[in-house]
Amino acid sequence: MAQITEDMVRSVVAEIVAQMMKNGNGNGAGPIAIDEPVEQIEFTEMGVAKQGTNPKEVVIALAPAFGDKLKMRTLTGVAHAKVLRQVMAGIEEEGMTPRVIRVKHTSDLAFIGKRGAELSGSGIAVPLQSRGTTLIHQKDLSPLQNIELFPQAPVIDLETYRAIGRNAARYAKGESPQPVAQMNDQMTRPKYQAIAAVFHIRETSFVEPGVKPVDLQVKFK
Repeated sequence: MAQITEDMVRSVVAEIVAQMMKNGNGNGAGPIAIDEPVEQIEFTEMGVAKQGTNPKEVVIALAPAFGDKLKMRTLTGVAHAKVLRQVMAGIEEEGMTPRVIRVKHTSDLAFIGKRGAELSGSGIAVPLQSRGTTLIHQKDLSPLQNIELFPQAPVIDLETYRAIGRNAARYAKGESPQPVAQMNDQMTRPKYQAIAAVFHIRETSFVEPGVKPVDLQVKFK
């Protein structure tokens, strides 16, 4: 069986995008917002991330390329800066403290979430992949378990990211909130599968095996 390369996937994506433009986006997941002004974000690495001691701390664990490489947008064109800002705002609304780290040794959302939760003072973390997928993780759970999972990035809007931040903070406080409501679009998978594959391939190319997570200072511009 021939090996699937990034060039092959990009070729498929080009065909899909061309067909979408020909037929129109139609109903379903939102359009790619390529004309939206990009909010910028600047990260400063503050050293190896240590175990948190503040019980009010909720970790936001970024994938290797989030907000720093690639095009700094989710696969539907939402600026990474806006996504991160909303998750942080949701945490702060609940009186908790967001702490941003970058996990470099893996691009797998489950393992990013697990590592973030282990380092979190409250034991709760929200991992973010570059394509926009996320979840809420607790340190006592295995990597493939989670409190809430949001696998369909194309249907997650900024309001939902903020709600995810709020719920993460509520779990950190020991509460049992209602899960964040999610849209369900059956066309999301066929419509964005190839694009999502390209994102994951590129994200994985920035993985640094054996490198420890780092704390990040965040500045929005």
